[in-house]
Amino acid sequence: MIRLRHKVLIHSFRVLDQLILVAAAALIIYFRPEIVLRGGTPTAPATYRMGDMLGVLLLALGWVGIFAYCIRYKADRFIALKTQLKDLVKATTLASFWLVIVAGISSIRSINTANILPFWAIVTLAGVVSRLFLRMMLMSARRSGYNYRFLLVVGANPRASDVASRIDARPELGYKIVGFVAETPAAQDSWLQTAGNRGEVLGLLDDLQSVLKRERVDEMIVCLPVESRFSDIMKVVQLARDLGIVLRLMPELKDNTIFKTLHLEEFEGENVVTLFREQMLLQLLAKRVVDTGVSLAALIVLAPLMITVAILIKMTSPGPVLFAQDRVGMNQRRFRIYKFRSMVVDAEAKKKELAHLNEIPDGPAFKMKNDPRITRIGRFIRKTSIDELPQLFNVLHGEMSLVGPRPPLPDEVKKYEWLFRKRLSVKPGITCVWQISGRSNTTFERWMEMDNEYIDNWSIWLDLKILLKTVPAVLLGRGAS
Repeated sequence: MIRLRHKVLIHSFRVLDQLILVAAAALIIYFRPEIVLRGGTPTAPATYRMGDMLGVLLLALGWVGIFAYCIRYKADRFIALKTQLKDLVKATTLASFWLVIVAGISSIRSINTANILPFWAIVTLAGVVSRLFLRMMLMSARRSGYNYRFLLVVGANPRASDVASRIDARPELGYKIVGFVAETPAAQDSWLQTAGNRGEVLGLLDDLQSVLKRERVDEMIVCLPVESRFSDIMKVVQLARDLGIVLRLMPELKDNTIFKTLHLEEFEGENVVTLFREQMLLQLLAKRVVDTGVSLAALIVLAPLMITVAILIKMTSPGPVLFAQDRVGMNQRRFRIYKFRSMVVDAEAKKKELAHLNEIPDGPAFKMKNDPRITRIGRFIRKTSIDELPQLFNVLHGEMSLVGPRPPLPDEVKKYEWLFRKRLSVKPGITCVWQISGRSNTTFERWMEMDNEYIDNWSIWLDLKILLKTVPAVLLGRGAS
């Protein structure tokens, strides 16, 4: 019966969201708020054509798809209000853009950029109010003793105590903790002797089946270390499945990164649990679109500069204009990187002679402030990063991105420590956090740490921020050598 109520609630909210969108669109079309706000009155009521039916169909399909993608229509008690509202704003924003697109396709003149803001405000405000109202009703019901779920905590350790305290502090979640199950007799003794631990230990893990027989339990939450208690966790999973009890796993903070990307797939009728699957696919698509568009535009705009630099290199130093070199890209794929040649032709041969002068002694990369191999024009184009411009062709080809860790040499990769190899899990870039943080003035270890931090916190917005910061860094030549 509880699950039936949840299903009814979920589907009711799906329908309500779509009704709000339809009602807001109808109000916009009929009342024309952009005219009213300017002090005028609509000259004529809205008229409808048969051809508008196609537009309405496109609109409905798009809105349903957008809200299904952005909003998690689930009765999960642990979903925070902040998360719900964030998902709602994302959905209403995309729905507003979709309305503009469909209105343009269907030539609906009463929908334009001037009244799309009132539409967005109406649907967002209505969505927020409906969610706040529902949450207030549920909180009131749960505080009155209705709609409660009886929760058994598996584990008697500091993690279990912390989780239980946080759940107790939020009565609106609607949980009553019936007790704890200790992993070992020693854990039980420690629990009883530790001041501040609230709740009764109902038994040990070996007694879990008998505990479930005698206690009223709707859900279990497992607070055991995954690494050392995996087999015990699987036994709990089996018992929960046998009784149809909801089971939640609350891994320790160090295990969160493992479970954050868990994804269930199917292969020939069998389930496949996938970890570390690519996330944020829409943002990755946006990244590739930005890479392609910006690199193509930059190549066109900067063509005169690149031609001038090529002529200067040819006139001032014997050898080719471009310097091509094997680099290591995403997942250790090799590719040829292109730069304007800023050194003498036999620079690589002379590198061995200068190895003892390397100014980055804590890593495999080679940097030297007054490198004698650099040509006259080379020093200028390196200082201004003009030598990197041919890499726009690598970006256009898809081997590199505008933003990402700098592509290393194969010999450098062979000397990497284990954790440094994480930077090879993404496409290399022309610019990165290291590029805007002092470059040559940064130690190798800190450089690697910055790349790992970039990968862990990546978003399209972070890329745009780095691109904006790259402009002053290049113009001022910070850290370049």
